Amino acid sequence: MKTLQIANIRPARPEDFKQVAPLIVQAMEDLACTFANTHTPEKAYPLFEYFFQKKANQYSFEHTLVFAEQNEIMGSITFYDGKLLPQYRAPFLQHIAETYKVTDLVIDDETNAGEVYIDTLSVAPQHQGKGIGKKLLAAAIKQARAEGHEKIGLLVDFKNPNAKKLYLGLGFKSIGTKKLGNSIYEHLQRNL
Repeated sequence: MKTLQIANIRPARPEDFKQVAPLIVQAMEDLACTFANTHTPEKAYPLFEYFFQKKANQYSFEHTLVFAEQNEIMGSITFYDGKLLPQYRAPFLQHIAETYKVTDLVIDDETNAGEVYIDTLSVAPQHQGKGIGKKLLAAAIKQARAEGHEKIGLLVDFKNPNAKKLYLGLGFKSIGTKKLGNSIYEHLQRNL
């Protein structure tokens, strides 16, 4: 992953796992709990701490940029080439089946070839409203463009109209829906 530097935004490192895993869980909400077979978000942290530190999976540090000041990570964005989703997802699904006994999951492909997929975008609650999410999104868009991609997409929860409004204001358009776990999400996409 070639990274273009923007002030306060840097590539994630494996040792960032303790600060980034809660951000990933926060972004995924109920789905993170479904994956970890729990109703308590904090109990899902170890699952994402584990995968964040590993390479070649959809929650890897390799695909993540963080917004940080000093040693505090205030936000993160995880994104990758959509055509790689099947190979990035396979170790994750195998692990949750073996470790968390999650085997009957209905999960559409969140993305596909031809789209850089934003898997998670999250800002710590105490830092929301400062434009950090927009800066992370701008960095991901800039990087995807520099790598020659033409589209970028993400899923937004129907229960989160504020997030949808933000993305629509940034040029995203609805292109359909996806089912992940027990919820239906709206698939938004924009040209780069």
